[in-house]
Amino acid sequence: VRGAIGFDGLLIGDDLSMAALRGEIGGRARAAIDAGCDLVLHCNGVLKEMLAVAGACGTLSPQATTRVAAARARISAAGPIGRLDPARLDALLMRAAA
Repeated sequence: VRGAIGFDGLLIGDDLSMAALRGEIGGRARAAIDAGCDLVLHCNGVLKEMLAVAGACGTLSPQATTRVAAARARISAAGPIGRLDPARLDALLMRAAA
């Protein structure tokens, strides 16, 4: 995504426990980070797997830290979403994509 279309926003990998990738869970986590994801999700609540994912990912890179901060700023600027009419939601999504 980063190389093919030049995307430089925050990339979050899907739930690693869904086993869309092969191999042990820590290796899947590392592969997602190496492929350009800034963050990965692990959602099944198995502590042993969570520890393996955390160990494989390590700390955020400086680039990922910058992208997280930028994403948080865009979310904060958008304000609370709550129940929005479709036109307002579309406007917020377009603003966040800019």
